Amino acid sequence: MAYYGKCIETVIEQLNKFKPEKDIPEQFLEAASTSLQTLSPQKQAFILEVLSGCLEYRKLLAVVVDAFYVRAGWLCRRADYNLFEVICYLATFQLDELGFQLFSDIIRSQPLDKMCKFLGFLFNPLSLCSWIKDEWSLIYETAHVSENWIDPLMRWQPEVQELIKQLEKVMTNQSPLPKTKAKVTEPKEFNLTVPRPRAIPVPEPVPVMTKPKPIPRSTYHPPKEQEQLEMTRRYNRWKAEELLLKVNIEEMRCAVPRSRGTTLVQGSEKKLQLRFMPRILKTPKLTFYKPNNVPVKLNTAAILREGSLYQRQVEKELQRVDKLVDGAGDFSEFLEWQKKMQAKDQEEALAAGECRRLQGKLSREEAILARQLLRQGNKQKADQKKEEEVIEESRELLQRTAEAAKEEQKRRCELIAQHRALETQPMRKGKLVDLTQIPGYGLEGEMSVVELRERLALLKETQQHKEEEKRDQIIQAKRARSQGLQNMVEQISLCRAAMGRSAALRWEQKKAQSAAPGPPSQDHRVLELRRRIEESAAERRKQAASGPISAPRAPRPKPRLLRTPRATSVLSLRNLYGGACASAWRSGRDAGATRK
Repeated sequence: MAYYGKCIETVIEQLNKFKPEKDIPEQFLEAASTSLQTLSPQKQAFILEVLSGCLEYRKLLAVVVDAFYVRAGWLCRRADYNLFEVICYLATFQLDELGFQLFSDIIRSQPLDKMCKFLGFLFNPLSLCSWIKDEWSLIYETAHVSENWIDPLMRWQPEVQELIKQLEKVMTNQSPLPKTKAKVTEPKEFNLTVPRPRAIPVPEPVPVMTKPKPIPRSTYHPPKEQEQLEMTRRYNRWKAEELLLKVNIEEMRCAVPRSRGTTLVQGSEKKLQLRFMPRILKTPKLTFYKPNNVPVKLNTAAILREGSLYQRQVEKELQRVDKLVDGAGDFSEFLEWQKKMQAKDQEEALAAGECRRLQGKLSREEAILARQLLRQGNKQKADQKKEEEVIEESRELLQRTAEAAKEEQKRRCELIAQHRALETQPMRKGKLVDLTQIPGYGLEGEMSVVELRERLALLKETQQHKEEEKRDQIIQAKRARSQGLQNMVEQISLCRAAMGRSAALRWEQKKAQSAAPGPPSQDHRVLELRRRIEESAAERRKQAASGPISAPRAPRPKPRLLRTPRATSVLSLRNLYGGACASAWRSGRDAGATRK
C-alpha cells in the first residue's frame, strides 16, 4: 500500500504545479516525464498515465469534485482537491483495468475518513443517474456517457458499498491517540507606570440669554442716504446716455438731413435736462475714445477660407467674360424688374417692422399698467405680514441658540471621556521599514522600493527625450505652415484693396439715392396700433395721477435701458436714424455681394 500511496502523492504534486492559464498539457507532460527519470519504468508509466488522464478529463472530474465540496465535503480542506480528482479518475476510467483488489489497496493507502465520504458521494445511484449524467452529457454525447462511464460505475456498486463498510469498521476499531497535557500559561502582572491624573476643566454652564432689544423704527423706513445714492445714480446714467446719444448722432449725420436731426436732438436734450436737473450731485464727465483702425489678426481657418473665396470669385469672373465673348445676352430688363420687386418688398418689410415695433410698445404700456396695479396689492399684503414674520423669527432664533449650546456642552463631555480613556491605553512603537528589501509576497516582477524608484526615473528620462523630439517636429511643421499662411495673407490683402475701391464707388451711388427720406407709412395696421398705444398711455397716466405708488423694498433688478421712461426719447431718436444707417449698411453689403 505504501507503493501506491507514493505514486498517488507524486501525481498530486505534478497536478499542483499545473496552471491551466499558462501551461500546455503536452509540454507539461514532457517536462514531467523528464523529472521522473529516476523512478522505475513501471512506476513511471503508472504516474504518467494517471496524470495525462486527469489533464484530459479535467472538466468531467471538476464537475464531481466541485459538487462534492458544496454538498458533502464542506469540512474537507481545499488542498485535497487534486486527491479527489485522482480517485474520481481511477474509479471512472481505470477501475476495469486495475481490478477491484488493486483499487481497494490504493483507497486504503489514503486517509480513510476522506475516502469514505468521497466514495459514498460518487457511487450514490441517485446522483449517478440524475445530475452527474446530465452534467457530463453537456460535455460529451449522452449515449457515450451512459455506455462507457455511468453503466460501469453502476455495476461496481455492490463491491464499492462493501468496501465502504469495511473502511468504516476499521475507523471505529482504531484506538484514539493519547492526549498530551498542554502547559497552562501562568499570567503575570504588567509592570505599568500609573499615569498622573490630569486636571481637565469642567465645562462652563450655558449662559442665560439676555432679553433682546426692541426692533428699531428705521427697519421699516429706507434711509436718506439710499435716496441720495439713487438720485446720483440716475443722474450719472442720464449723463452717460446723453454722451452716447451725441456720439451716435455724430456718426449718423451722413444719412439724415442736418436741420431735422438737430431739432429733434435739441428737444430731447431739453426734456432730459428739465427732468433730472434739481437736487442732483454732478459727477465728472465721461470720456469716450474712438477705436483706431487696428488690423485684425486672422487665424488659419479664416485665411484659408478667404483665400478660397477670392479664388472662386476670380474663376466666376473669368467664366462670365468667356460667356460675353461667346455672345451671351444682357439682363437689363430682368434687373429693372428685380429692382421694382425689391423696392416693393422693402416697403412691405418696413410696414411690417413698424407694426412689430408698435405692438411691442403697446404691450409695454399694458405691462406697466398691470405692474402698477399689482404693486398696490402687494404693498398692502407685505405691510401686514412684515410684523408677524419678525416676531416669529426672533422666537425661533432664541430657541435654536439654546439647543445649540446644550449640544455643544454634551459634545464636550463626550470628548473629555474619550480623552481620559485614550490616556489609559498603552502606546505601540513604530516599525522600521527597509526600502531595499523585497516584500516577498510571491508576485511576478516583485521588487524593492529603491529599485522601483530607479526604474521610474529611467522611464521618466526616456519619456522626456521622446517628448523633446516630438516638440522639435511640431515646431518645424508650424514654421512651414506659417510661411504658407503669410503668403496667402499677402494675396488676400491685395484682393481686399481692389474690392474696397470698387465698393466705395457703389456706396457713393447708393448714398445719393437714399438721402431723400421716404413718405410716412399709411398702412391701416400701423394707424390702428398707434391709436391703441395712445389710449393705453392715456389710461396709464390717469392711473398714475390718481395717487403716488411707493414700491415695496425688494432686491433691485438689473437696470435696462429700454425699461426706463427717460430712455423713450433715446429709443425714438435711434428708431428715427436707424432706417438711414441701415440703408447705408445694406448698400455696403449689397456692394460686397455684387463683388462676390
